[in-house]
Amino acid sequence: MDFGFSEEQDMLRQSVRGFLAAECPMTYVRQMMEDERGFSDDQWKKMVALGWTSLIIPEEYGGAGLNMVDMVVVLEEMGKVVFPGPFFASTILGGIAIDLGGSPAQKQQWLPGLATGSLRATLAQVEESGRWDADGIQLTATAAGGGFVLSGTKLFVHDAHNADLLIVPVRTGGAGSEGVTLLVVERKAKGVGLRVLKTMDQTRKLCEVTFDGVSVGNDAVLGEVGTGWPLLDRLIDRAKVALCAEMCGGAQKVLDMSVEYAKVREQFGKPIGSFQAIQHKCANMMVQVESAKSATYYAAWAVANDVPEAHLAACMAKAYTSDAYRFVSAEGIQIHGGIGFTWEHDMHLYFKRAKGSEVTFGDATHNRELVAQVVLDAPESASA
Repeated sequence: MDFGFSEEQDMLRQSVRGFLAAECPMTYVRQMMEDERGFSDDQWKKMVALGWTSLIIPEEYGGAGLNMVDMVVVLEEMGKVVFPGPFFASTILGGIAIDLGGSPAQKQQWLPGLATGSLRATLAQVEESGRWDADGIQLTATAAGGGFVLSGTKLFVHDAHNADLLIVPVRTGGAGSEGVTLLVVERKAKGVGLRVLKTMDQTRKLCEVTFDGVSVGNDAVLGEVGTGWPLLDRLIDRAKVALCAEMCGGAQKVLDMSVEYAKVREQFGKPIGSFQAIQHKCANMMVQVESAKSATYYAAWAVANDVPEAHLAACMAKAYTSDAYRFVSAEGIQIHGGIGFTWEHDMHLYFKRAKGSEVTFGDATHNRELVAQVVLDAPESASA
């Protein structure tokens, strides 16, 4: 297998890097942290013009028809600048959900708008328990009048206040993975309430969404009623890979900043980079970054090609990269010393993004448990 990127992907990387250098300096990131929406319409329109929002949407619905490996290139560069805004939520969580589970009519209705950026979507999965497994989905949807009525609360929903559509996993009966259904709900539908949460990482806005007797029709169902968990599982695998790409980019930037600082910061008349303790820290950080990239790139290839081990690869990548980004960002602060703890320095932005990304779609412990389940189930499936 060739783990290198193609010439076209390298050109895409350079294009994204150049755009973000000009359009997303840290002054912009800090400005958007204070802005309740967390992004600007002007920048969104520029990204749409470059085709980023349509990158992995099929060509028949106005997209470029590329795959997750191409998207990894974009997201890795976004991670380097702790990119704010609804791109991840809409393009990955919303767009992939509709592409994977939508009927031809649903795809025709929503994917062209997502491709042009005129429509935005997100996923509302987590509830009060904070669980990412099927048992965590307890919001009920009761069949009524040829559709469903929703009542309950979803938490930590990415950029829900910027979305037009909410992909909502609900329980329509049964327990565990049985009886989970995915519904597409308009954010402005009657009975939908929303509150932007004050979280540690303000570069990525999270919301609480409440549903008080919200009615939707049967045409809002993604896939089949009661069989939504396998679809959601496939979506989360792709979302994990996308988030890992972001984390790899952030970890690489922290390493670069730390090495550069170690070259210029002097103690006892010498650059601190000449001290063995600092060299060891940088070396350990580099091992973590490179290993995280390898796991992420393989997982991106696996989900892009729907190979049997795609789920395993995504979980392994998320487990390793979650720990790696947290470790690298913490070590970066240590290398920077006192200045690394100040609000004025950018290191804390990467550390906070690392902590937020670590728990999204399950932390390392959760994903290692999923890996263990796959490994333990393997002999049974092989003997069957």
